[in-house]
Amino acid sequence: MLLAELNDLDNEIVALLTRTESALQMLLEQMATLVEVHCAPLQDTVMPSDLILPPTDLTLAEAIKLFKGEGLIPSQAQDRP
Repeated sequence: MLLAELNDLDNEIVALLTRTESALQMLLEQMATLVEVHCAPLQDTVMPSDLILPPTDLTLAEAIKLFKGEGLIPSQAQDRP
């Protein structure tokens, strides 16, 4: 399931925040790739989103502010259809 894969990467990012910026960039790129592979782009559509992925060039300092607790994707979100 896509959300579970994204949550795994999200959890790795939370654990990574004390490691290197290059590892962070790699995981953010993996998240973006998962979405690009599994989702169709919206065209001329404005609608609310359940999740907004951070940019792939997010810095460690920015990630520390953004990824807290369970990260961007709470564990219970995986249980939704």
